[in-house]
Amino acid sequence: MTTSTLAKRQLPTGIWILGFVSLLMDISSEIIHSLLPIYLVSVLGASALMVGLIEGAAEATAPIIKVFSGALSDYLGKRKGLAVIGYGLGALTKPVFALAPGLGWILAARLTDRVGKGIRGAPRDALVADLAAPEIRGAAYGLRQSLDTVGAFIGPLMAIGLMLLWQNDYQAVFWVAVVPAALAVLLLVVGIREPEKPITERRTNPISRASLRRLSRAYWAVVAIGAVFTLARFSEAFLLLRAEDGGLGVAWLPVILVVMNIAYSLSAYPFGKLSDRMDHRQLLIMGLVVLLIADLVLALGNHWLWTLVGSVIWGLHMGMTQGLLATMVAHTAPKALRGTAFGFFNLVGGVALFLASAVAGLLWTWAGPALTFYAGAAFCLLTIGLMMCQGKPAVEPT
Repeated sequence: MTTSTLAKRQLPTGIWILGFVSLLMDISSEIIHSLLPIYLVSVLGASALMVGLIEGAAEATAPIIKVFSGALSDYLGKRKGLAVIGYGLGALTKPVFALAPGLGWILAARLTDRVGKGIRGAPRDALVADLAAPEIRGAAYGLRQSLDTVGAFIGPLMAIGLMLLWQNDYQAVFWVAVVPAALAVLLLVVGIREPEKPITERRTNPISRASLRRLSRAYWAVVAIGAVFTLARFSEAFLLLRAEDGGLGVAWLPVILVVMNIAYSLSAYPFGKLSDRMDHRQLLIMGLVVLLIADLVLALGNHWLWTLVGSVIWGLHMGMTQGLLATMVAHTAPKALRGTAFGFFNLVGGVALFLASAVAGLLWTWAGPALTFYAGAAFCLLTIGLMMCQGKPAVEPT
């Protein structure tokens, strides 16, 4: 391998910086989010219904905002500015959780935090595609996702340790979350230089009908596959419910998310790298088979140890597929419309996740946890069937 070829295969510094920005912000967010439901109920006196409404409204906000932030980043031709605004909004909400006197402030902070997430998501993903050459793009998405997930399990571990250290002082723990959030914004501002992209065509509104027609059939096929796939992959909250149902003590429930995220972080980068050399459709089918196995383990195993095993397998499937779907979007969307493409992809995925979680909750209440995970396995089989019926997707457009 020549020196020039080796240099092309190495990940740019900007990809590593974006990964550590995600890691720091995820540590901050997970410190708060792993404690927030308990804080709302035990300290602020919220009902379970109110907790559900707050979380549901927050999670519905981000994918809607992602559409417009992605389109705007295409229209402006710039990604970094919107990413800084998005991460900055998220950082500004962290002190509010520590200072909030009531539910109204928590709701406002939670919604603002998700607006920030919606603003930054699509431009950040498009920025990864701009910084990485096509032949290493899968590894780039995999690395950023791995570092993001490292933060997702460090955060809950820090929350548990700090709560034990400070004898359940929620406000003090929430103040700690301010530090990594501020560092994330600082690192993004100082460390990322957006690549110069010469404008070779007239700039148009990226969400116009003419612009949307430029998104290929291959791209819309990826969106459809991702939506059906998401129906099989409902909220990880049901993993916690399954563990509690299996006898795991409440204090130890975050361990389920920790082991899941360890499996996720360890697998995301190597499978992202593998996606640069392997047919994406075959790798996605492999990920679906792994999710199918996880669903069956979670459906059949009644003890919390089986939930632990199923959660590890669940994390492995996330590592195999999460970065892969982002790579497939980048490979099937025109370069000038990548922000819009990621925005619509995330919107459809968010709606599908809401529907999946609603159906899972209904099944859980009506027929119990086993049928819930059997339904997830059925959606896996449906997605595999759809992919087998489709032809090989088109290559990346220029």
